[in-house]
Amino acid sequence: MTNNSNAYDLLEGLKVLDLTRLLPGPFCSMVLADYGADVLKIEAPGEGDYLRGWEPLVNGVSAFFHAVNRNKSSMTLNLKTAKGQELFKKLLLEYDVVLESFRPGVMERLGCSYKELAAIKPNLIYCSISGYGQSGPQALKAGHDLNYMAETGVLNTTSSREIPALSGIQVADVAGGALYAVSAVLAAYVKVLKGGKGSFLDISMTDGLVSMLPLLSAYHYSLGLEPKPDTTIFNGQLACYHIYRTKDNREIALGALEKKFWDNFCQVIERDDLLEGNHQELERQDYLKSELAMIFASSSATQWEELLRDRDTCCEVLKTMTEVQAAPHFNDRKMFYEMPLANGETLMQTNTAVMINEAKPTQHNPAPGLGQHTDEILSGLGLGMDEIADLRQSNII
Repeated sequence: MTNNSNAYDLLEGLKVLDLTRLLPGPFCSMVLADYGADVLKIEAPGEGDYLRGWEPLVNGVSAFFHAVNRNKSSMTLNLKTAKGQELFKKLLLEYDVVLESFRPGVMERLGCSYKELAAIKPNLIYCSISGYGQSGPQALKAGHDLNYMAETGVLNTTSSREIPALSGIQVADVAGGALYAVSAVLAAYVKVLKGGKGSFLDISMTDGLVSMLPLLSAYHYSLGLEPKPDTTIFNGQLACYHIYRTKDNREIALGALEKKFWDNFCQVIERDDLLEGNHQELERQDYLKSELAMIFASSSATQWEELLRDRDTCCEVLKTMTEVQAAPHFNDRKMFYEMPLANGETLMQTNTAVMINEAKPTQHNPAPGLGQHTDEILSGLGLGMDEIADLRQSNII
């Protein structure tokens, strides 16, 4: 199986069977793999994870797939067959975690529900990631990140424009689903290590988003108002927490909520008159926004960066991805690296976010080929080469 020696070793010994596809589940299992878990990706013969074919392609495989499937092994297995289910349950005995992201009911139809698998392995950690959870009126409803953000009210507050802006990242998939799943798996693993039983983890991406609404919910509950764009301190109501256009047609984000940062900013731009009164007083906001719009439009983004550097004003130019990847800070933090692929090409990757003992992994193993480790896994279960060939002929692997 894949040598994961260059990742962290915090989860060394934890073994994960990953049945997930696309983004939320693979991101979750990638984080676990980065921490040192042994992750085996179970994919359907033929197509495998749908994400493999999404453009842009690098050496025939999606760059997106490469981005969230490093440090894993891959085995093909047709769980729609009785033999595939039998092999999966045999494999289960060697693993600690099953991670799946099908709609509720699919795993039951495949004969691999939590109840069935926990009967085989009582200390199993079984994590299901879905859009709306395993229960409730919308449990079977289809959706994607954009839909989940709409359903939970998040999109309604994301912009001061007439039409709410689409997020550039998948907030529900990653923050609402994948990262909650990581924390839940680790919590359940601690319980098992202490001698407890396994757990069934029901991760709803929409629940995850709703849990991130404490401030908006408090605003709504306390005032009885809908937190629409430009109505709260975090989404455009205040001039001191807003986005402005620079002279060279770039944007700059001012986040001077606290008085000390607002004072610093006004002193830097030599506008002490703006310090009069409370900078968050609602009656002043239109005037302050108008003044700041003119001020920011008077200089280029580069000029603003030079002027505000080391001045403690909470003001930053909106960066492009090229600028982010080249930023000295993120390079010092080892957030980007070029991963060598099998054909000699390289692909830029984002590293794990956590620094442990003042270091991050400097190398990772690339995403596996479809079924790359199938023969190795089955041989480890005691199957001979003839049996493996028969399974392949029958489209079970």
